[in-house]
Amino acid sequence: MSLTSKLSFNVNGKSHDIELDNRTTLLDALREHLHLTGTKKGCDHGQCGACTVIVEGRRINSCLTLALMHDGDKVTTIEGLGQPGNLHPMQAAFVKHDGFQCGYCTPGQICSGVTVLEEIKANIPSHATSDLTDTIQATPAEIRERMSGNICRCGAYSNILDAITEVAGTRV
Repeated sequence: MSLTSKLSFNVNGKSHDIELDNRTTLLDALREHLHLTGTKKGCDHGQCGACTVIVEGRRINSCLTLALMHDGDKVTTIEGLGQPGNLHPMQAAFVKHDGFQCGYCTPGQICSGVTVLEEIKANIPSHATSDLTDTIQATPAEIRERMSGNICRCGAYSNILDAITEVAGTRV
């Protein structure tokens, strides 16, 4: 029985063919094998959200999933959202509102923020959605609920909320 597998990913718009130990997490594949170090290893238990990336349009904790499970998937990390001089709107809003503090959790926060707005735009309810028959709004309660899996030890939550709210086009 082979302990490795050949995988193919599309990471940040670029194809990668790689052979990995079957036990390699997606986080370790990104950081250690593809050298995309923007995604951070925080708690390594899926509790802090520092490792959040976007896979097939959905946010996931990359420390909790095996790379093998994402063969053929489209993965977006913080490096794939924008570049210096051409930031993604969420990145620019985080800078504007000082939503990054020490910066360790920021990549996961930004990836989550991007998918939060996509969920709201698609009218996907959360536990905080008060009326399932109405169009979901990017209210502070909705954003806080959806971002609850991302922890910021510096306490930049109000700034993060302001950044996401600005990108959503609403004011709190």
